[in-house]
Amino acid sequence: MSSRPLLKRPIFVAFLVLIGLLLGYFLLWPVPFDPAPDKLAGKNPAGTGVFAKNNRLAAATLLESGHGPEGIAIDRRGRLYTGLHDGEIVRLDGNTITELANTGGRPLGIEFDARGNLIIADAMKGLLSMAPNGTLTTLATEHDGRRMIFVDDVAIANDGKIYFSDASTKYELGDELAEAFERRPTGRLLVYDPMDDSTKLLLDGLHFANGVALGPRDSYVLVNETFSHRIMRYWLTGAKAGTAEIFAENLPGFIDNITEAPGGFWLAIVAPRTAELDAMVDSPFQRKLVWRLLQLTGGSPVTLHSYAVKLDRGGHPIISLEDDSGHIFLMTSVLEHRGKLYLGSLENHAIGIIAAPR
Repeated sequence: MSSRPLLKRPIFVAFLVLIGLLLGYFLLWPVPFDPAPDKLAGKNPAGTGVFAKNNRLAAATLLESGHGPEGIAIDRRGRLYTGLHDGEIVRLDGNTITELANTGGRPLGIEFDARGNLIIADAMKGLLSMAPNGTLTTLATEHDGRRMIFVDDVAIANDGKIYFSDASTKYELGDELAEAFERRPTGRLLVYDPMDDSTKLLLDGLHFANGVALGPRDSYVLVNETFSHRIMRYWLTGAKAGTAEIFAENLPGFIDNITEAPGGFWLAIVAPRTAELDAMVDSPFQRKLVWRLLQLTGGSPVTLHSYAVKLDRGGHPIISLEDDSGHIFLMTSVLEHRGKLYLGSLENHAIGIIAAPR
């Protein structure tokens, strides 16, 4: 009798054991989120209409800034300010970079108030104010006795009130992917009033509350929902005051910051939607499988393809600029100033600069 089948049997058994372990991992291994079923508002519009493919952002010049210039502000002298990964707040004056302060956290959205203080949304430290001399003051770290764990962006009204987003009440900075895979909306829009040092909740149940911008005459405030590809409008004045509605939806990617601009708003799309990501939205089971695969392989669902989208005041996209070359990538903010667009980034080491289209 030949011994060859006996020699092959241990290999076959080992193969079966390996297959069993892999199946067990993909089907049963715990995930750090509790996925909920969800649905999208429509088919991805990328490549159609206003979003016809182009690579116009690849022409942007780069101004060295340091790692991760997410939010951008410009002072009355035209100097740029941004916050970096290591907590630094820096000023860019030509090619000169000056460190002004360090929050000890991760500064995201920033904007100057009427007194020249730089208001900072720091994901880890809360809502902060930096005086012109670099002194930092904490404005708000909690609401209703609960600490805010992901303060994201700010917009300042003419009366001094500061509207800001708390991206998630469950997942902190660094855990955004778990929030995206869970799809249970926990983000919030709040307002801080410096007159009485109060913080008030305006809107909750948002799918990762991100960019914030005020409308004309501060009649409303916009807040982006990154994982729902839509923008909500909360009315501050008029017959609709205190109510919310959809301002824009079914956008072609994961939206980040939004800023007021002549005739409308500039919207930063940090990464695009894909057919694979869209297909997972209504399938909690599939999201678990993909999460386990990513953990096993070290892969990422993020594509280096960013958009700068201009919306008119009715929320309709009228201009779209893209880059999928890796030159402008993970773009988080678009700020228009004196005929130029200044482009922030989650991971780049520079701010992009390009002429604003007309």
